Amino acid sequence: MKYRAIVTLLCVSIFSGAICLAADPAPSSQPSKIDLFPRDTGGYAVCRIPGLIVSTKGTLLAYCEARRAPGGDWSHIDDMLRRSTDGGKTWDGPTLLAGESKATVNNPVMIPDAQTGAIHFLHCVDYARCYYSRSDDDGKTFSKEVEITATFEPFHKDFAWTVFATGPGHGIQLKNGRLVVPVWLAEQHSHRPSVTASIYSDDHGKTWLAGEIIPGKETIPNMNETTAVQLDDGRVMFNIRNVAAKSLRAISISPDGASGWSFPAFDEALYEPVCFASILGVHANGKFHLIFSNPDSRDGAKTGQRGQRRNLTIRQSDDAGKTWSHARVLDVGPAAYSDLAAGPDGEIYCLYERGTKVQALTFVKFPLAWVSAGSK
Repeated sequence: MKYRAIVTLLCVSIFSGAICLAADPAPSSQPSKIDLFPRDTGGYAVCRIPGLIVSTKGTLLAYCEARRAPGGDWSHIDDMLRRSTDGGKTWDGPTLLAGESKATVNNPVMIPDAQTGAIHFLHCVDYARCYYSRSDDDGKTFSKEVEITATFEPFHKDFAWTVFATGPGHGIQLKNGRLVVPVWLAEQHSHRPSVTASIYSDDHGKTWLAGEIIPGKETIPNMNETTAVQLDDGRVMFNIRNVAAKSLRAISISPDGASGWSFPAFDEALYEPVCFASILGVHANGKFHLIFSNPDSRDGAKTGQRGQRRNLTIRQSDDAGKTWSHARVLDVGPAAYSDLAAGPDGEIYCLYERGTKVQALTFVKFPLAWVSAGSK
């Protein structure tokens, strides 16, 4: 595995449970967009599976799977990175983050460490091995990777997995310093049947442990790609992709991000088109808010096209996800996977798959007030 030095790029910050934002700009401020990873970037046919974080120094790191051919999840894939130190106005790169000859280097996940300033980086190879490395220079370079595949072995006692993956998107750091990464495990290369769990570290990435598998696989089939957030009261919420007939996101809550998961319940307000989504916790104007993004293509389901991915929507909850009081459409066209981050200047950031067959990974920034001005 080769790691290249990674030049600077962008600014802003996402830590563990929630980000503290400055006073919101005017609600009239409109989102601005930049295509960060268009098709044929650096000789790669297509870039997919976006991830986005903001370091403790305010540097934005956008990363993804760069696929040599427009094929599926098992093609030759490398991981790419771009950085920005000016809030997303200009970007360096792209540069190679992780790659192996003809291998599937998949599901990159990063976590900024608010206590040490490090950036933790996990990724998988061929859905069968998992590696960890870290950056102590704000994402310019990363340490030699360490294989942590053994972390997943304890899951075998409860589920006969043959493939697994981290995230995708970003992981979180809890208020007590614990690093939490959602993972999914599957019995077959088709990624089904599958279940969701977490791995975690209590020593800033030195060692990783397996959490508990979320219950309910008999009721909610094929729970897999999951996004996580720490609520204001310290509990950890998993917002889970699944293929249940109700076409709704599933929610499970743990006291510590690793164990004691509640039996998953459907969120009646969040449509599930079978697609990765993202969730973020922010403090602003003296309140705690959840921000959620996914392609809310429920209109397509009425015509029998449940899996249609379009109409990327940003939602806001002011009561820890009990209700979603505001929503704004970010992109009415074809749109799929997305990842969210936030900075202390009142901006929310989103990196998402845009266009038919993913024409680009597009970076967008907008004020929280833009979402708050939306209706249900």
